[in-house]
Amino acid sequence: MLSVRGVYENGEVKLKEKITGSGEIPVIVTFLEDMEEEEPETIDLRAFSFEHSREILKDYLGSLSDAVIEERRSFV
Repeated sequence: MLSVRGVYENGEVKLKEKITGSGEIPVIVTFLEDMEEEEPETIDLRAFSFEHSREILKDYLGSLSDAVIEERRSFV
């Protein structure tokens, strides 16, 4: 295993040393500085209302359960 210093800038990793090798070489990139993480979008349960949900879905003709299952499969 080889460790090489580098920087991440504008969407690219730039290595500080020349690496010799041919073909694809698996790597692991570790960010040494803390980075700001985006908070995932969540539902405010205090504002949740079954009545409002029913109103939003009144014209939905499919199966809500099937839609949720399909969405979760897309994350795998």
